[in-house]
Amino acid sequence: MKQSLRYREVIQDARRVVIKIGSRVLVQKTGRPDKARMRTLSREVARVQKDGHDVVLVTSGAVASGMEALGMTSRPSSLPDLQMAAAVGQARLMSHYDAFFAHAGCLVGQVLLTHSDFRHKMRLTNARRTLENLMRHGVIPVINENDVVTDEEIRADLAFGDNDFLASLVVKLIRADLLILLTTVDGLRAPGANGRTQRVRYVESITKQTFSLIAGKTGGLSKGGMATKLKAAQTVSKAGCAAVIASGRKSGVLDRIMKGDDIGTLVVASAM
Repeated sequence: MKQSLRYREVIQDARRVVIKIGSRVLVQKTGRPDKARMRTLSREVARVQKDGHDVVLVTSGAVASGMEALGMTSRPSSLPDLQMAAAVGQARLMSHYDAFFAHAGCLVGQVLLTHSDFRHKMRLTNARRTLENLMRHGVIPVINENDVVTDEEIRADLAFGDNDFLASLVVKLIRADLLILLTTVDGLRAPGANGRTQRVRYVESITKQTFSLIAGKTGGLSKGGMATKLKAAQTVSKAGCAAVIASGRKSGVLDRIMKGDDIGTLVVASAM
C-alpha cells in the first residue's frame, strides 16, 4: 500500500495529461449516449485543466452515437455502415462535448486523426503543432479516430483497438507525463486468496504474466478490452509516461486519480 502511494505521488506533478474515455463508459447498453456520464466527466476533465495541467481528451463513442441515431441495435459489420455511423455520430458526440465543456467554462477543439497520420512526417508535424497551439491558448483538444476515412483501423479484432493505441501515440506526440484510461472496470484484477478477484494497485512492469490475468472479453459497442489498455500502458511506460487504468463510471474518478488516491491500477513509468 505504501509503495503504491509513493508511486502515485508523481501524478500530481504531471504537466501534461492524456485522458482516454472508452465507448462503454460513454454509451448505455441500449446504444444510446449516456449524456449524464458525459456531462460529469467533462466537468472532471475541465477541473484537471483548471488545476494547471495541459489536457488532451481522446474519446470513443462516435460509431455508437451514430448507431443510436440510425436505429441500429448492434455494431455494423460492413465498413460502409461503420463509416456511416461514424459520420452521423461524430457530429452528435462533439455537440454534446461542446455544450458540456462550455457549461464547465472550457473551450474545446475537435481533432480527427488516423493511425496513418503518425506514419506521415508532415501530417505528424502539423498535428503536433495544432495540439500545442490549442493547449497554449487554453483549449482542450478532443481527439477521435477519423473513422469516416480510415479503413483497417475501424475493423474489429485489432491488436490495438477502441482508441487505446491512438491515445498512446498522442502521449508520445505531445510528450505527456500521464495517460489515464477510463473504462468500465476498476482496473486490472488478479485472483485473490478468497477465490475472488482483487484490484491490482500498481504494476511496475507489464509482462506476459500480466497479460495472463485477463480474459480478453470485449463488449459489442467497443473494439477494446483490458488487453488493449495494458498494451497502451506498456507502450507509454517504456516512453517514460505513467498510466492509470480506472473506472470512468465512478464519481470523481479523475479528481481522485489526480490527487494520488489509491484508485484503479497504476502502471509505473519505466524511467521512475
